[in-house]
Amino acid sequence: MDLEQQIEHSHLRIGSLNLHIAQAGKSGEQGTVLFLHGFPEIWYSWRHQMLAVAAAGYRAIAPDWRGYGLSDQPPQEEEVLYDDVLDDLLGILDALSVPKAFLVGKDFGALPAYDFALRHPNRVCGVMCLGIPFTPFTASFNTMPEGFYILRWKEPGRAEADFGRYDIKRVVRTIYILFSSSEIPIAKEDQEILDLVDLSTPLPEWFTEKDLAVYTSLYENSGFQYPLKMPYRSGDKRQTVEDPKFQVPVFVVMGLKDYVYKLPGFESVLKDGIMKMFAPDLKIAYIEEGSHFVQEQFPDKVNELLIGFLNDHHRVPEAA
Repeated sequence: MDLEQQIEHSHLRIGSLNLHIAQAGKSGEQGTVLFLHGFPEIWYSWRHQMLAVAAAGYRAIAPDWRGYGLSDQPPQEEEVLYDDVLDDLLGILDALSVPKAFLVGKDFGALPAYDFALRHPNRVCGVMCLGIPFTPFTASFNTMPEGFYILRWKEPGRAEADFGRYDIKRVVRTIYILFSSSEIPIAKEDQEILDLVDLSTPLPEWFTEKDLAVYTSLYENSGFQYPLKMPYRSGDKRQTVEDPKFQVPVFVVMGLKDYVYKLPGFESVLKDGIMKMFAPDLKIAYIEEGSHFVQEQFPDKVNELLIGFLNDHHRVPEAA
């Protein structure tokens, strides 16, 4: 049975928006797993994990964030607030009558996974995040060069102009190549971020032309205008929990070839026991050749770690 037959698609009315939801394993005898994508990812980024957890008896749910893919666009005049995605997560669980779920986050999706678990511990069984450790503060990149991609993309209009030079397919292709590297994306003064990759550079071997076509079609639907605001221009508005302490198990999986591992402070948070101060039940695993897209690059390894974590901590679901 292929991907299209195993994964079902629907929309949920959450607040004033219709959010796209992909689901697999709807019986979910073992529990529910909610997958939270990053940028420039989408529900499809979790395809391998969704099928694996569904086969293991769990219900897999992967939304497109508001403004991404097949989800509605918020009104352009509406302020982009980080807390909106936390409210969306609560709305999704309520709409689907899910009392508690495991949260699996990647890249930007790790932040709401952590924060939702801190704010709503009674709705969370455990948290697994890929590539991003937890810190109780918003990361500052003031020590990074001016051409660092996050600093560039925080500038209103800068990334829009950069992206606007090319069609959607080339933008997605470039970003996947660029962010698969172990080097931090930093442009020179006379460059834009997308100039760091040219058409002669091949796609990563684990990322097919079919995958590129799926991502392209989804971003052709949503565009990049809102995704560039959320997360890159909403992080400063993130309200962190005072004296955070996780009441649920937390699992961080880090690819050692992920450029994020080289960002200031990220390695020490994991290796110097800093994160353990906030997450007493913490597990960390490293995938030696793993890049920023480790769940697509090494799906079998990630699936094994994920299902092991779920099986170690699942409870018989409560009645909704």
